[in-house]
Amino acid sequence: MNTRLLLISHAATAAMRAGRFPADDPLDARGVAETQAAAARMHLSIAEDATAFTSPASCARETATTLSLKATVESRLADIDYGEWHGKRLADLAAEAPQDLAAWTRDPDAAAHGGESFSQLVKRVGTWLDALSAPEEIVGITHATVLRAAIIHALGASPAVFAHIEIAPLSLVELRRSVRGGEWVWRPAY
Repeated sequence: MNTRLLLISHAATAAMRAGRFPADDPLDARGVAETQAAAARMHLSIAEDATAFTSPASCARETATTLSLKATVESRLADIDYGEWHGKRLADLAAEAPQDLAAWTRDPDAAAHGGESFSQLVKRVGTWLDALSAPEEIVGITHATVLRAAIIHALGASPAVFAHIEIAPLSLVELRRSVRGGEWVWRPAY
């Protein structure tokens, strides 16, 4: 039997729409409405007996609740640590620290903001993925950065390709792992 993992990026927040780095922002009415609208499509993909996990962030927990999923908080599904950039606008950082921002977006090992690098995130998410051992259906409600890291880990790709993967709010990514092969495979999610 295979392990099927369906990763869902949380709904958009007001901070995201304002171009701010997250700071444990809750969903606003628009994010809740978008999640409710996507719920029927998502429930077609989610097995009734799926085990659900969520990032500790408010927006991820609220997305899970809005999707009627009883999810356990999993710290390894937390968003990348933005360090000193939590809550700051991307446009402001581009003006204040353009070299640091450019390095962080191009170098997967850069963490000039005192937070986590993309390479560190890929390692954290990969550790969680590889620890999943039960052949079952699993759902994870988390962040676009975590979905990118999971795809990179599944493909065995370099973290340097991180910026070339776009994940929209409420996107679904499906990964599968066979008991025999043990390696993750990225599949289209329906």
